[in-house]
Amino acid sequence: MPHGHHHHHHVDPEAGDMRMAAAVGVNLLLTVAQVIGGIVSGSLAMIADALHNFSDAASLVIAFWARKIARRPADSDMTFGYGRAEIVAALINLTTLIVVGLYLIYEAVIRFFEPQDVLGWLVILIAAVALVIDLATAALTYTMAKTSVNIRAAFMHNLADAMGSLAVIVAGLLIWAFGWIWVDPLITLGIAGYILWMALSEIGGVVRILMLGSPPEMAPENVLATAEAVEGVAGLHHAHLWQMDEHHSALQAHMVIDTGAWGRADAIKQAVKTRLEEAHGLTHVTLEIECAAHVCSGVQRIGH
Repeated sequence: MPHGHHHHHHVDPEAGDMRMAAAVGVNLLLTVAQVIGGIVSGSLAMIADALHNFSDAASLVIAFWARKIARRPADSDMTFGYGRAEIVAALINLTTLIVVGLYLIYEAVIRFFEPQDVLGWLVILIAAVALVIDLATAALTYTMAKTSVNIRAAFMHNLADAMGSLAVIVAGLLIWAFGWIWVDPLITLGIAGYILWMALSEIGGVVRILMLGSPPEMAPENVLATAEAVEGVAGLHHAHLWQMDEHHSALQAHMVIDTGAWGRADAIKQAVKTRLEEAHGLTHVTLEIECAAHVCSGVQRIGH
């Protein structure tokens, strides 16, 4: 059963492109402003926020191009289609988030031992502007993030940066009011921890898809039991259940037809496909039919 044309149904061909382009532009401008502000004010938290903001822009560019690639139809090179381009983009973006988070922890620890003066008022001013832009950028990608792990990874960059900007404002207020320069690396650690928590919570699902793992909400044994409950099915083996992308899953298996029911094999196969779609939402099902009298020997129920 052909698969490729199902991969990109969830990607509206042109929806969101202008919003993403606008988000990239404002994030690049903000990055430049924050880097300059961080250097002038001496704030590590500000530079941390700028670094993450640059990763925001990069993540949006990657997500944008992945959306473009995912729209391509299946061809002789990619017979399943290009839908997984978005999954690869999500993996890249989430990995960069983890790298950024670890780097910020390293820099914050060093700053604890080598404190530097920070201009609190300048930090507050630039961080306030950054917060407005971060929230606007997140708003631009919020709707798309609901249905795409690729856009969701980019959206998480923006959300983390908005939290970072808010934290930087708090740090600037405390430094300006009380001279607590140790708050700067402390806030940086908080930003880093939040970034790592968000990235690690999402990356497992992305890796699972790329590793052809079964859908987390769909137990393989339950799927096979549903098929075997259909009259005329003696059993299934050599079963493979995997996620083609974040919206579509597929099943491939050998199905044994009961003795005496071979004349109805095609009808039984169609009944199984219908039952699997109704019970589990599986629309990509490939079944190899075997007669009970000539069933494979020494077979595994799941996998080969």
